[in-house]
Amino acid sequence: MASTNLNPRVVTLGTAGGPRWWTGENAGKRAGISTAVVVGESVYLVDAGTGVGNQLMKAGFTPANLRGIFLTHLHSDHTIDLASLAIFGMFTLPAGKAPISIIGPGDRGALPPASPRATTPPQPVFAQNPTPGTASMFEHLMQAYATDLNDRVIDALRPSPLDHFIASDIEIPAGTGYHPNANPTPADFAPFEIYRDELVTVTATLVKHPPIAPAFAFRFDTAEGSVTISGDTAPCQNLVALAKDTDLLLHEAIDFDWVERAYGSVGTLEAQASMDHHRASHTSPEQAITIAHEAGARTLALHHLVPGTTPLEVWEAHAEKFSGNYRVPNDLDTISFSRVTSEMAAAR
Repeated sequence: MASTNLNPRVVTLGTAGGPRWWTGENAGKRAGISTAVVVGESVYLVDAGTGVGNQLMKAGFTPANLRGIFLTHLHSDHTIDLASLAIFGMFTLPAGKAPISIIGPGDRGALPPASPRATTPPQPVFAQNPTPGTASMFEHLMQAYATDLNDRVIDALRPSPLDHFIASDIEIPAGTGYHPNANPTPADFAPFEIYRDELVTVTATLVKHPPIAPAFAFRFDTAEGSVTISGDTAPCQNLVALAKDTDLLLHEAIDFDWVERAYGSVGTLEAQASMDHHRASHTSPEQAITIAHEAGARTLALHHLVPGTTPLEVWEAHAEKFSGNYRVPNDLDTISFSRVTSEMAAAR
């Protein structure tokens, strides 16, 4: 891919993690997790958290700019506004636009193991189809809105989102040893290509976010720079390999002090299980810095911040521990990952 002044950058549409609306002090400042990878005029969206459509508009884009939507995993805080993006978004699409790809994890294939703290085995929700993948999830979301869609298609002659959004599951390469329960994050897993066009090549790896599986991190390579987006993960060497020498690493971060305050004194099985999950499945700022150093990332930016109300200074207090450029972006911030721009600035 030849360099053509692509100005590759990310816009942090939403920087909060967690399947909830955050309340209390500092509430309302961070929308749900979603990141726009922008190359030229094209947008590649990673995750579709709460408010993604409005945030996309505030950033100066519309779904007409979208080429692809990439889902790191199928937790609700990463997918909750996928339906609105497709249903509302189709009204902004010009005639003749190529379909927008929705690419994400496939069917888990097995229920996760029950928490060891469970006194009786919990019963699954929708046992007849308990672990749908991306393609099945999108089909069911559109089916749930069939009354609305058919009103508009038949009466108002509107297009169908099924004509403009094509959902598919990421196929994990054979022979890797992957199993959703026994081996969800195989060691020495080689990153593999999931998408390519004339602007970007997208590669993926499996990361550690139990009990959900598969969970992916993505890397976008352009002629002028690269960005790696961790998805939700505990510290993971697969991510280090994917992010090797990346220009920008966007990594999740959790405030474990908040976890202790929120759950430590509650004493219920639910609170204890929640603490177990956070500790096994997420990354502190210090751990994210270690990963960035190991990968040789030039810039580290923390996002998917949990809780979404932790004061900015708590995250920024770790800046001096990172030898490169350290960022804690707000919603709608722009971060360049152009190596060309960085080299020109260094030469001045």
